[in-house]
Amino acid sequence: MAQCAYCKAETYLYDGGVPICLQCSAAQDAKRKPPAMEQSIRTTLLQDMLEATARNNEASEEFESVMGQLPSGLPNPDGVQRIKNASTKLSIARKGMMTAHNRLHDFLSRGIVPEDLKRSG
Repeated sequence: MAQCAYCKAETYLYDGGVPICLQCSAAQDAKRKPPAMEQSIRTTLLQDMLEATARNNEASEEFESVMGQLPSGLPNPDGVQRIKNASTKLSIARKGMMTAHNRLHDFLSRGIVPEDLKRSG
């Protein structure tokens, strides 16, 4: 007989290879989000990830375009400012993409629902 992974009571019940007693199993089931809510959250986070990736790709293409125009024939300060602007836009887009990726990963791997989706869900 194994010990429950949560309360250490003796049990024969296993969930995904983890020993769990009936009381803890019922408590875990009560904590789980309804499937419709999970699907809605997953869809929202995936859509956010796709939008952030599109913004990143757009910023990356813009940066590559600006860098491909060198020397541009523009006065040096204008050329430098265009590079800085494109670089800043790309940096912000990458940070946004990583944030979206981390939110999706945390939800899929750990079941962590972002605060802004808890309030709206």
